[in-house]
Amino acid sequence: MNYLKNVIEKLQAKKNVFLTGGAGVGKTTITRDVIKAYEEDAKKVAKLASTGMAATLISGQTLHSFLDLGIASNIEELEKNGKLEIKAKVKKLLSSMELIVIDEISMVSDTLFDMIRVRLTQAEFKGSLLVVGDFLQLPPVVRGYGDVKFAFESSSWDKFGFETVELTHIYRTDDKEFIELLAHVRGGFVNEHVHNSLNEFIKPLPEDLSEFTFLFGKNNSASFHNKNQLSFVDSELFIKEAQVIKHLKTTKDFEIERFMGDARIEKELELKVGVPVLFTRNSWNYFNGERGLIVNVDNNFVYVQKSDGVVVKLEAIAQSKSMWKEKSISGKKEIVEEPVFSVYQYPIKLAYAITIHKSQGMSIEDLIIETNEIFAPSQFYVAISRSSNPKRLNLIAPAKQWREIVFVNSKALEFVKVKQSC
Repeated sequence: MNYLKNVIEKLQAKKNVFLTGGAGVGKTTITRDVIKAYEEDAKKVAKLASTGMAATLISGQTLHSFLDLGIASNIEELEKNGKLEIKAKVKKLLSSMELIVIDEISMVSDTLFDMIRVRLTQAEFKGSLLVVGDFLQLPPVVRGYGDVKFAFESSSWDKFGFETVELTHIYRTDDKEFIELLAHVRGGFVNEHVHNSLNEFIKPLPEDLSEFTFLFGKNNSASFHNKNQLSFVDSELFIKEAQVIKHLKTTKDFEIERFMGDARIEKELELKVGVPVLFTRNSWNYFNGERGLIVNVDNNFVYVQKSDGVVVKLEAIAQSKSMWKEKSISGKKEIVEEPVFSVYQYPIKLAYAITIHKSQGMSIEDLIIETNEIFAPSQFYVAISRSSNPKRLNLIAPAKQWREIVFVNSKALEFVKVKQSC
């Protein structure tokens, strides 16, 4: 089946689509292709996600920012904060969109989804809605110790009448046994076979840790490991500072810093010749998560040799935060997307360690997972599914049973099972 064609046909028929599937099946690729097809047709597309991190993966904005929700987490707070009534400019903006894309829908709570529907109803939105994600991956972030509630638990979910398109073919690896294991882990299923299969990945750590990327659950663990390993490399330290251009002079520094954190952009990228790095973007000659080695650094370029021997000449690239605004073009008022600021940095980061959260979208060949920092449902699945080569996968022996690490949210699992049986 041509999934891209299928999704576009449904959307153009004014149907709402839920694009789903496990890790590595191409959800992001199809989403970008849908956006590209619409934009090439001069159709306006809103690219949104609940978190800044997820939004940057599709060069979009957060739902709260685009929909003018302020800091509200539900409709009651929206009303209390004086934002329940839609502003005229927000209404005009929403009504001009032909497609609204919401990526990483698993991270959207039921109350946020209700607010989305309120805004779209207020704006009399007549376009199509494309929600993308896997409810058996990262769940919504909740304040305090509240119960996690997903978008599909909202009464608004059924009102959109989503047509589900599920992708099933995994492109990240072709190892059939590993693909079967991933399916069990995604569903939180552990029997003796799964237990033994996971134990096979517990091996003595290699002497040269620089060949592998550690996945940690905590930021400070990843930062400590990166700095520690970098200090062992006996060569000159180069520091590449990110360059910022403010297209909108009123832009606040904290907005830029938050964007850089979300977009995996290093404020000061520390490099040495001989250190391993991961590419953090996709391009024609490298992909997100691909590994390479720094072979040269000069004033304007960083040279990275990939495992196939090809040397990629990198320059700093721009990552921009945009906003929609009304402008007069040839005497006619139109809503256009314009950059607020742009951040220029090399699309790489040290390959010694990365957090599970920031590994979203990556395919990593040489991987070590610290299982003792797994604390959330589906977190282990997100981590292990980054592996593109199971033969180069190592798991740190867990202090707990595998059943305590391979677990999922029961409501999400039930929802996915129902969708698969339809």
